[in-house]
Amino acid sequence: MILERKLVSLKETQNKIIKSGWGNSYIDNSVVERIVYNSDGLKVKGYLAYPKNANEKYPCIIWCRGGFGNAGAIDDFYAQGILGQIASWGYVVFEPQYRGNVGGEGKDEFGGSDINDVLNLIPVADEIEFANTDIWGIEGWSRGGMMTYLALTKNHNFRAAISTGGISNLECNIDESTFMKKLFNFNHMDLDSNFCYQRTILNLIDSFSKNTPILLIHGLNDTRVPPHHSMDLSSKFIEKNIEHRLVLLENGDHFLRSHKKEVDEMRKNWFNKYLKQN
Repeated sequence: MILERKLVSLKETQNKIIKSGWGNSYIDNSVVERIVYNSDGLKVKGYLAYPKNANEKYPCIIWCRGGFGNAGAIDDFYAQGILGQIASWGYVVFEPQYRGNVGGEGKDEFGGSDINDVLNLIPVADEIEFANTDIWGIEGWSRGGMMTYLALTKNHNFRAAISTGGISNLECNIDESTFMKKLFNFNHMDLDSNFCYQRTILNLIDSFSKNTPILLIHGLNDTRVPPHHSMDLSSKFIEKNIEHRLVLLENGDHFLRSHKKEVDEMRKNWFNKYLKQN
């Protein structure tokens, strides 16, 4: 249930930055709203984006943000750029900020019960008259990739998925990257617990959707989430005969700044292939 909706309105200088960095259509052809929705009885913050002048039913996509806590939460500017982009391709887009963040209720568990904040967006779409609730895709970046993987162990109805720089193995290894160190400090984890095991898709591969083709994108110079995360997962997918494509980008950092146009085209084509088939 959507509890609140508010239209995102940026300053003209911000619109110009988005048009120059992302493209005119992401402003001119899309509408973005801030929403508050009910997830397990909690008020969770998020975003909704859709094509401007919507006159038909559009497939739905859930876009999962990265980071943890408020670090990595997107704001109105990035919502207009990132979600407005996907909406301009002809989709209704939902984004969860996850419980406990940016003023929402509950606690961010980094892949625990907050997975429900992803999946609980599916019934929310019933309230959007131009959403085709029979067709769903899902995408995540970094921690959002991990959330995407975990969501696909619980719901096998997504027709396409994309993960960019996704975490596939939470090894509880604080020496692997500065990101992992920050994560442990944030969660105050007991390293003897099964916290990491339960969030590692490599351990849960038998529960992963066999019906959802997934595109794995990773930069070979990613120092936040090393590229072996996607490479190891691809090996598991091959073993389990799960349809996927692995793309490793030379000199690509965690944000793939130098490959933006290439990555955007791959993402758009992947969703169009599987979500807009007749």
